[in-house]
This record gives sequence, structure tokens and C-alpha cells, in this order.
Amino acid sequence: MMQKIETKISSNRSFGLVFFTVFLIISIWPLMYENPIRVWSLLISIIFLILGLTNSKILTPLNQLWFKFGMLLGSIISPIVMLVIFFIVITPIGLFMKIMNKDLLNKKYDKKKITYWIKYNKPTDTMKNQF
Repeated sequence: MMQKIETKISSNRSFGLVFFTVFLIISIWPLMYENPIRVWSLLISIIFLILGLTNSKILTPLNQLWFKFGMLLGSIISPIVMLVIFFIVITPIGLFMKIMNKDLLNKKYDKKKITYWIKYNKPTDTMKNQF
């Protein structure tokens, strides 16, 4: 019953520029602690910058691999986040309502009632001047 939703992969240019930024941050991060720059990361960032600006086809397999990795992470993390939200938000509200003996949806069975139909007494309007 799951629908297959097609997701468009990003361009090689944006992929290259993002990884340029990531490796540049990795290379200059030690400066905050008065350590030398990581030269290997700086070289990788320059390579990604050049390949990203030229929109090189060399980045296509890396871009596809990164895309598949993101889809895999999304399929794993999303249900976990929804589960956490359910048990942190929805479950305590339901337990609180049960303790307070509230039935907001009127689901309790009443033997005395003939019908559960709720009569609507508001008169209906005409279809003139709808907007």
C-alpha cells in the first residue's frame, strides 16, 4: 500500500558546492583550537569546488550514492522520529484523558440510547451568494 514517490536528485553543481563547504569547514575547524589546518581536507574541498563549478560528470556516481544514502537514512530515521513523537505527545494525552474519564469522540456504549445520531438543528442556507 506504500506509494512510490519519485524524488529528483540534485545537480552535480550543488552537490560539489555542498561538499566543498563541508570539507572546507573540516579543514579550518582546528583553527578554533589553535591547531594547524587539515591540508588533506583542504585539498579535497578544492577538488569538489573545481568539479562543482565545472558541473563535471565525475560527480554523478558520488551524487547518486549520496542520494541513495539519504533515502536509506530517511526510511530508517523517519519512523523512529514518528514513534518518539507518538509516545512523547500522543500517548500521555490519551492516558490523561482516560484518567480524567473524558470521551471526546463519544465512543462509550450507552444501552439507554436508541440511536447515536446527532440531530443538526441549524437551518441550511441557500446556494445564492456563496462567495
